[in-house]
Amino acid sequence: MTEQQRRILVVDDEQTVRDFLQRVLETAGYTVITASSGEEALGKMSQFDIGLVLLDIIMPGLDGFEVLDYMRQYVNIPVIMLSGIHEATTKVDTLTLGADDYITKPFSVEELLARIQVKLKRAGPTS
Repeated sequence: MTEQQRRILVVDDEQTVRDFLQRVLETAGYTVITASSGEEALGKMSQFDIGLVLLDIIMPGLDGFEVLDYMRQYVNIPVIMLSGIHEATTKVDTLTLGADDYITKPFSVEELLARIQVKLKRAGPTS
């Protein structure tokens, strides 16, 4: 796995969620960059070579849908949506918009790590 693939951008407006995901991912050997808003996430994406994005949907300012739509116009990296929204229509909408996966909160850490590994493996080397 390349250094870029090991770099994960976590985007969530809740500090506790960002901190938890950062601890879990760093323990698993990933480099983690965090953003608390959609706008900040887009800025971080222009600063760093990101291997995968974990993206919340409901955030102030640019929401996860808008960030995903913008990303898909310019980059093709794996995006896993993390959301407390359990409705099937929301899941279908995000997948149709270009998300690679959708995980509802609360989630199993083991499942999250497995899904990340699968997405990065399928994405292959990017640098």
